[in-house]
Amino acid sequence: MNARLRLVADRAATAAPPPVEALHEEPGPDAARCLGLYAKLAAGVAVVTARGDDGPLGMTVSAVTSLSARPPLLLACLRDGSRTLAAVRARRTFAVHLLREEQQDLAGRFASPTTTAAQRFAGTDTRQILGVPVLAGSLAWSVCLTEDVRHYGDHHLVVGRVAAVHVGAGRPLLWHDRRFGSLTGPVPDAAG
Repeated sequence: MNARLRLVADRAATAAPPPVEALHEEPGPDAARCLGLYAKLAAGVAVVTARGDDGPLGMTVSAVTSLSARPPLLLACLRDGSRTLAAVRARRTFAVHLLREEQQDLAGRFASPTTTAAQRFAGTDTRQILGVPVLAGSLAWSVCLTEDVRHYGDHHLVVGRVAAVHVGAGRPLLWHDRRFGSLTGPVPDAAG
């Protein structure tokens, strides 16, 4: 690198970042533009379930990720004001189900704002593990003990410590550009 370029690079590296307050005052993009960006994120589709006062509750989510292997932690984003979130907070347990590519109908049922909790679970093979409703037939599931719940914008980040887990074989159901999709290529073997 020649001396002039090095001087410019050194000045850029030492330049002070703008104050945080100034960044917060910026209006930023509107919600529609942000939703357009978020639609381009490819994500696995999951159903989060919990035990409510009147029975099982659940909702479809596309923001679930591993957080830590030691200790085993998952992070799920649940919509503010949902009954499922209220049950997770009250009971301190929940289950995360990663859906198979052929479970689009199930994902749609658990995502519908007009479908009751009873309708969401109707016809599903469900069992109780650690007091939490677990849906049979998913690609993988985990039952978690709630570690932390934090409010950000219109969602809550829920961190759960994995207490029970099952992993099957198959292809995951994906969500991208506001529609369901799936992977191509060979089907992976079950990993435990």
